[in-house]
Amino acid sequence: MDYKRYFDQAIGRLRDERRYRVFADLERNPTRFPVAKWYPDGIESGQAQDVLIWCSNDYLAMGQHPAVIEAAAQAVRLYGAGAGGTRNISGTNHPLVKLEAELAGLHRKEACLAFTSGWISNLAALGTIGQLLPDCLILSDALNHNSMIEGIRRSGCSKQIFRHNDTEHLEELLKAAGRERAKIVVFESLYSMDGDIAPVAKIAELAKKYNALTYVDEVHAVGMYGPHGGGICEREGVMDQIDIIEGTLAKGFGTLGGYIAADANICDAVRSYAPSFIFTTALPPALAEAALAAVRHLRHSDAERIAHQSAAQLTKSALVAAGIPVMPNTSHIVPAFVGDAELCKEASDLLLEKHSIYIQPINYPTVARGTERLRITPTPRHTEEHIAGLVEALVSVWKELNLPLFEPIPQHVIAFGPVAAE
Repeated sequence: MDYKRYFDQAIGRLRDERRYRVFADLERNPTRFPVAKWYPDGIESGQAQDVLIWCSNDYLAMGQHPAVIEAAAQAVRLYGAGAGGTRNISGTNHPLVKLEAELAGLHRKEACLAFTSGWISNLAALGTIGQLLPDCLILSDALNHNSMIEGIRRSGCSKQIFRHNDTEHLEELLKAAGRERAKIVVFESLYSMDGDIAPVAKIAELAKKYNALTYVDEVHAVGMYGPHGGGICEREGVMDQIDIIEGTLAKGFGTLGGYIAADANICDAVRSYAPSFIFTTALPPALAEAALAAVRHLRHSDAERIAHQSAAQLTKSALVAAGIPVMPNTSHIVPAFVGDAELCKEASDLLLEKHSIYIQPINYPTVARGTERLRITPTPRHTEEHIAGLVEALVSVWKELNLPLFEPIPQHVIAFGPVAAE
């Protein structure tokens, strides 16, 4: 058996389809973000050049915040670098206890359970909750994230897909299932590839009407929306109507990890039954303290949210005015539509190699074939000068690749939806 051949063929297929992923070797420095060093020929060469990052999920630059960095540094000195093992074997480090209490308070829930990533929190929570409910039916939005799909699959439950953000279709499925059957409506508050926002209040209303649990993924909204950074559900005033809120510490809060916030018995059930929680090493104290500092800061500061939304609005307006085909939405996500996998990769390469701008291409299977795009994520650290440079570079790349530019639109007629912090 020539094992190597099968792996070579598998990688070859990805290259042929222009889906082979290349990870740029970047060196970030918190004092210079969003500027980073890029090693185009690998670290062995020792040759680096400055690039401007335009696709970070550290949306508010909290991973670079002095208070967050200092919290992590102090924790390493106090507690060491590691967690010591799983929580079952080594106990729960005290900073993690404080973090879970802070997150439960943020979402106004009885309890919270932290995981090593948002992907794992969805896998563990959905997989476990679905298994524990008899004859459970999961109703899942058509554009839910891979981690949610894997969690639903792991649960072994029956599953029905409702059309994206289509509450009429969701109601049809809920009504057909009947009030007495166990049901979970699973959706995201903010879909990160298109940037559109779910009708969270209407979904919560329907779930209550038909006696279903609600499970919302807020990973692209926590920290960034709502008066205290509780996400879209806080902004819309429906946190108390959502049963399980799942979030991440790796985006708006700028660190690492994921969590669920819910009634205490739900969190305890997941803690007690989920293998991906029980058998995984816990978040180390330094990460817990860093995340805690970020959550506490954003619960009391609107400055980052306001600056972030301002940068997103300015970036969208400038790109649209220059004719770049920005996919419209009312969030902070700025998707520039390309529509072809090969051209999307070429555009990304040209931006990096010719213009020192780093934006990863978004191709299948992350998005559907024919909807490939560059996903731009402004931060509070992106200045007007940065935005002007981005516009100039994208227009140059669009012209070089013969991608369609729209007729430039006068600034005063550009109208996006609301992007206020709350």
